[in-house]
Amino acid sequence: MKVNQWLSLCGLVASVLPTLAMPPSGTKAKRNSSPFVQINGNSFTVNGGEFKYIGTNAYWLPVLNTDQDINNTLASIAAIGAKVVRVWAFNGLTSTIIDLVWNTDPSPSDVDTIPENGTWFQLVKDGKLTINDGPNGLQRLDTVVQLAEQHGLYVIFSLTNNWFPTVNGSSASIYSRGNKDETITLPRNYLSNDYGGMDLYVSQFGLTHHDQFYTDPNVLNAFKNFTTQVVSRYVDCPSVFSWELANDARCNSTLPATSSCTTETVTTWHATMAQHIRSIDPNHLVSSGTQGYFCPDCPKLYPLNPTPTPQPSPAVGVKKRSSPLTSKQILRNRAESRRRNREAAKRAGTLKEDGIRVRGRWAATATRRQSQDVGSAYDGAYGVDSQDILNIPEIGFGSFQLFPDQYSYAPSDPSLSSYQNLVNQGVEWITSQAQSASAVGKPIVMSSFGILTQNNSADFVPFNMSTAADPDGVTNEEQISAYTTWLDSGISLGVAGMIQYQWGQQNLTAETGTTISPGVTGISSTGATTGTTPSTDTTGVSPNDGYSSNSNSDAIQQTLSTASQNIASD
Repeated sequence: MKVNQWLSLCGLVASVLPTLAMPPSGTKAKRNSSPFVQINGNSFTVNGGEFKYIGTNAYWLPVLNTDQDINNTLASIAAIGAKVVRVWAFNGLTSTIIDLVWNTDPSPSDVDTIPENGTWFQLVKDGKLTINDGPNGLQRLDTVVQLAEQHGLYVIFSLTNNWFPTVNGSSASIYSRGNKDETITLPRNYLSNDYGGMDLYVSQFGLTHHDQFYTDPNVLNAFKNFTTQVVSRYVDCPSVFSWELANDARCNSTLPATSSCTTETVTTWHATMAQHIRSIDPNHLVSSGTQGYFCPDCPKLYPLNPTPTPQPSPAVGVKKRSSPLTSKQILRNRAESRRRNREAAKRAGTLKEDGIRVRGRWAATATRRQSQDVGSAYDGAYGVDSQDILNIPEIGFGSFQLFPDQYSYAPSDPSLSSYQNLVNQGVEWITSQAQSASAVGKPIVMSSFGILTQNNSADFVPFNMSTAADPDGVTNEEQISAYTTWLDSGISLGVAGMIQYQWGQQNLTAETGTTISPGVTGISSTGATTGTTPSTDTTGVSPNDGYSSNSNSDAIQQTLSTASQNIASD
């Protein structure tokens, strides 16, 4: 499948509007409507009508081997009623990556060679930036945007990643299926954290600490140069939903943080980049892409001014603005939640007393006493204050992620099972995010959510690692129950969009030396191959870092489809 010349199509806004996902037909367009996604208080609008959505992640979409594969993937996503797909708009190379030419044992001369096969967008080397505008470069993004538009989908483009664990030249690997003593070396771009990112810039500009990405003038200028090249291509394209500044930005990564990195460091960078992008592209919204960490007690660069005060009930159809989160409220809510869970466990006869009997009464032990520490998700430990970032004028909406099998969002409740703690932490996290966004008065989106299953455990590589972990995972049924609970909670709390991580696609074209390579897990059921070994296999599946929907495809698609209908009618 060939796509037409993109640059000539982007400006023809009127001709593409019928293909885009529109608000329900019963919604009347407002006088000052726009074909681009806009915000109105806590809601998104398109052509003046409210737009809420369910979406999915496919970071790997631009690296598929054929346009037809991209088209088929987008068609499958659209078929379940999803409206938005989140994609990596970066793909960096550096001479320190030994897999640059897809060899496992390259010679010194190979190390500086750009791969003949596969896709790359930028080469960052020795303090210089080279951008690939060719058919295996940014033109792949053109294809994604045009084909998404044809299927009525919007695209969120993320511009860089906090995570790049192969920055020091290591390779990525997972376990061979059925044999955890054997590993599979993964081709470049298979994992979401193998596309370059912040540490790529830091290392190639001769720096040593992750947070220098946010502060070093030369790095900032190089990254601004790259974002300018990408963003300026799509200024007139309504099918681009928004620009996400970075995936999961924080003070630390594979490279350590300096002692001076604070929430203000990360917030300042978001403000600088958001202003830069909006100066190039006033048509599209900008979001952060962070995990959503809070710090109610940290100094604010963009304080809520004035701080919201209790208001009388608003008019019909107008949402009441919330007060911002406080540490006191967080602790109070947790204590109340634990009290309810404990009472429920008592009634069910499942409570395990963990105190010490003193004179006939139970005295609290450490697991029973309530900690006065709000925890790292709420105390600024990661250098992220999502509410302060959201209040930056150029930031259009908030975003957060939910991966409770990788990150802790709250202390576990001893009255609950480990699985129920995962689910409840998710509900608490969604609730906190919705309240914070309401206090600022902007929409909020859950840009990624996922939970690992037993069927996917062999493929699981944490976001901050390049090698396989060995977790347990939940059952497929438990995964669907968790997803349904989180989606229902988000809809009821007014979360404007929720994006599952990640989509799984089958029957893709496999080519040796590319991301979708013959022999990679999911293509061949036996044997550990590197993805560079010649094979007669010609079909493959999309990358899987442990969250691909391929392991539970029918149930996940039905869950997302139901949620798409529910959020549209809410």
